[in-house]
Amino acid sequence: MLLEIITPEKTVLNEEIDEILVPTEKGQIGILPHHINLITKLTAGEMIIRSNGKERALAVTGGFLEVKNQKVTVLADYAEHADKIDTDQALAAKNRAEEVLKNKDKGINEQDLRAAQSELRRALLQLHISENYRKKIHRTS
Repeated sequence: MLLEIITPEKTVLNEEIDEILVPTEKGQIGILPHHINLITKLTAGEMIIRSNGKERALAVTGGFLEVKNQKVTVLADYAEHADKIDTDQALAAKNRAEEVLKNKDKGINEQDLRAAQSELRRALLQLHISENYRKKIHRTS
């Protein structure tokens, strides 16, 4: 089946796959070829793609998934391959966000507070997915 993952910035993936596991509000679900038509909301988490006997992971922060006519379309707020995550950058983003949140009683506006909370969630997700990916690589080598 065809998988297309699109973010506001770019098309992250457009290829044939065998299976996809996605995080949803009701837990992780798997999509195999000939799946019934479906539209569901994605939550932040790890998306796993299996094709040709290989498995890849992506970090996603939310969006929507549609399955229709042997095509899976993911419209994601953010999606990044685990092996492309810059852990130094994610750690710096985590530290920046935590600093803003530590000082939330010092007159930070609501918009900046929400942005810092969002940045912290995204950075923690990136670090978690990256760590899982590196553990898997280490086990198989």
